[in-house]
Amino acid sequence: MNLASATLTEANGLGWVLVVAAVLVSGLLLAGPTLRRRYPVTWWLLLGFPSVAFRVVQTWRPLMAGCGLAVSRRPALTVVSGLVGKGSPPPQPRVPRRGLMHPTSGGFVLLVRLLPGQVPENFVKAASAMAENWQVHAVRVTSWKPGVVRIVASAADPLAAPRLPKQRGPGQLLRVTVGALETGAAWVLDLRRVPHWLIVGATRSGKSTLINALVAGLAPQPVALVGIDCKGGMELSLYEPRLSALATNREQAVRLLAALVDLTLDRMNVCRAARVRNIWGLPDKERPVPVVVIVDEIAELFLVASRNEKDEAHAAGTALIRLAQLGAALGVFLVVAGQRVGSDLGPGVTALRAQLGGRVCHRVADPGTAEMALGDLNPDALKAAQAITPEQAGTAVLASGDGWERARSHLITEAEAEAVAAEYAHLAPVLSELHVEAL
Repeated sequence: MNLASATLTEANGLGWVLVVAAVLVSGLLLAGPTLRRRYPVTWWLLLGFPSVAFRVVQTWRPLMAGCGLAVSRRPALTVVSGLVGKGSPPPQPRVPRRGLMHPTSGGFVLLVRLLPGQVPENFVKAASAMAENWQVHAVRVTSWKPGVVRIVASAADPLAAPRLPKQRGPGQLLRVTVGALETGAAWVLDLRRVPHWLIVGATRSGKSTLINALVAGLAPQPVALVGIDCKGGMELSLYEPRLSALATNREQAVRLLAALVDLTLDRMNVCRAARVRNIWGLPDKERPVPVVVIVDEIAELFLVASRNEKDEAHAAGTALIRLAQLGAALGVFLVVAGQRVGSDLGPGVTALRAQLGGRVCHRVADPGTAEMALGDLNPDALKAAQAITPEQAGTAVLASGDGWERARSHLITEAEAEAVAAEYAHLAPVLSELHVEAL
């Protein structure tokens, strides 16, 4: 009797567990649309990711076979012989072994070990099929280490409406969150890690928005901002209250760049006297202020119509190259932007491009500009940039020696950028070395 009672109690307990589980699941399903709209990350972790993970497990073997990524365990003739002579079923093919799926805020990451004879390009070609089978927005495959690829899936397009994270205080020095990556992570420009950047993009592609986001993030920091805008200051004059110097034509730009080179050489002497390799090795009280030089519309510096302009263009290009070569260790950082950047502007542009390790390519009007920005780093990044449509304003491909990503900058309007510059105008360092009054 006691055994029967215990069994009945266990059955009742199991029944209640099932009822509670059913109620919870039903509640989640009913609240799913609201939860997804208001708390997308929570919805993804509770409902989206488990369902996608189930699809991945269920479709893995047939997907690998359909994409030509499965390998027969026995030679083809042996299999056919077995089928004809003995009627035995064909052996299950070997498929690449996958690791555990790790959820992210809007997708998942999966490591896969390659079979002998396979290369990462085989999986890159199958990325579209993976996204279709798993019913996710996009799948991107990259090489993780020899013999292993990394699959990153995005459930939805995180670039559709990137959210600006709340930032308190100035944040880490020379490190600014400017948008969102396709993986859902924050797009961070870290000038200490990648000191010099080339940003290209056609009109209304998002180039100016990215510069707005960068300046807005640097404005509260103890850095000097220097602007070179040879289109009469039409773009960078918005930030003039926060700038330590601004050149609005090529003549002024040549003088300002020469002053920046002299400033860099002076810092080199200071570091040599202190027996340190860069300014970061100096004591805090002796360390000079970092200088971020923003050059808008680089073509205006290099286009020439006369011999005199040719000399100015050569001087500007030489100074920029010297700053790029010496500046990283001495606290001078370059952000060079332009609608069109091509080898037709002269050899100085190509030499400068080689010194700018970080690249951002928005939609461009000519393939040569995309080639100049990304062609020497990664052919896949170049293809991704050329696929950006006019409707995807703000979307860009960023690349460096570490690889490439699709990203989108936060929308910061001109009025917002102007307000930020005015708010932090008191933080603009006065650098007498730049001879601001002479410009």
